Amino acid sequence: MVGAPCEPLEVPAFSLIIGRKTMAGSCIGGMKETQEMIDFAAKHNIKADIEVISMDYVNKAMERLEQADVRYRFVIDIGNTLAATKPSS
Repeated sequence: MVGAPCEPLEVPAFSLIIGRKTMAGSCIGGMKETQEMIDFAAKHNIKADIEVISMDYVNKAMERLEQADVRYRFVIDIGNTLAATKPSS
């Protein structure tokens, strides 16, 4: 979940405990602050350094992460990956 909910969350504590899952949060800002940051970056032409990969490259990307062979953040292009696997009509 990104952003803070307007209402308190109901948390299935037993599922978290049995599944050994964790839940965390941080105060880095809400929707308004996030939008202001995105607008600021766009206005000043600040862009993230990314490497766009397809779904079929994910395993290789994980290997590269393990080998510390990654300079940029991986972004998985799900839309084009799915479009490429759709049968023609």
